Amino acid sequence: MANVGEVIVRADRLTDFVKAICEKDGSDAQEATIVAENLVLANLFGHDSHGVGMVPRYIENARAGDCKRNWHAEIVLDNGPLITVDGGKGYGQVVAREAMQFGIERAKAHGVCVVALRNCHHIGRIGAWGEQCADAGLISTHYVNVHGHKSLVAPFAGAEARFTTNPYCCTIPGDNGEHIVLDFATSQVAMGKVRVAYNKREQMEPGLLIDHDGNPSTDPGVMWGNGPFGAILPFGLHKGGGLAVICDILAGALTGGLTHSPKTIKHNTGDIVNNMLSIIIDPARLGGSEVWRQDTQDFVAWVKSSRPQPGVASVLVPGEPERQRRTDRLAKGIAIDETTWGQLCDTARLVGLSEAEVKALAGV
Repeated sequence: MANVGEVIVRADRLTDFVKAICEKDGSDAQEATIVAENLVLANLFGHDSHGVGMVPRYIENARAGDCKRNWHAEIVLDNGPLITVDGGKGYGQVVAREAMQFGIERAKAHGVCVVALRNCHHIGRIGAWGEQCADAGLISTHYVNVHGHKSLVAPFAGAEARFTTNPYCCTIPGDNGEHIVLDFATSQVAMGKVRVAYNKREQMEPGLLIDHDGNPSTDPGVMWGNGPFGAILPFGLHKGGGLAVICDILAGALTGGLTHSPKTIKHNTGDIVNNMLSIIIDPARLGGSEVWRQDTQDFVAWVKSSRPQPGVASVLVPGEPERQRRTDRLAKGIAIDETTWGQLCDTARLVGLSEAEVKALAGV
């Protein structure tokens, strides 16, 4: 595959561009801003798989009725520190944010809150919801599943896909917003990263994908096109495969949002349904805020004091690489491959933005 070029866009310009697309498609200004800022932040953190490249699919789903514009989260089952929240297929960036706010308020009142969030359109980078809790001084852990489209990830030792990338996240508050943020797909790689490689016409690294026959492949095309489709492998062999199963059951079955199975799989559709089980804890109600904060700081310092391996500048803890990339991309701009950029501009035209508006908004 021959590589494609890139377009460099400033973060503020890109935010305005995405906001204008969403508003033109029917989102109110608040929703458009929330969606745009969430996606651009994913790009800034280096998670392009969950960034603005998702916009064409979001707009397609909104127009197909699979994503409801200007919808808000609703508590449908209230048991004090345990709540079930229905997203109503609204924009995930909006309803997940509202669900976490419900959970934060309950955790501060009760010391802990379990939030069962179900039936949301794609909720994006899961770390954003952990960071929202951490900004409020709370620890949180999140289990997520996905359905509404074809299976993507093979179970351990399986030759065909049975679930999706099922993310897991745990976030611990740090000083000055420097939180510990562990956020990863239980697959070897997120599907969005396969999309990015496919758009860039780049091969994937060995050990990430299998083809339709179960053989190793480096071609991202095994996951795209008209099939037959291959699968992404789980990370860590049986460990990642096992955690993916746990995520599907806790986020899908326990919330009532349903697991990824033949009854929720849709073919030939871009629909993305997320469910998430979140456990939000006020650490001050356990060992005491001063004790846990100091011990956490001491432990992080101990971990980072490890002598780095040859060729590595320093040992980092979860969340640090993303903050470093954000600083770099805020200064240098966000690089978007020409294929993704073309798709984004096509979507802008689809919703009614003119060529002049596209150039003026994005500054390209």
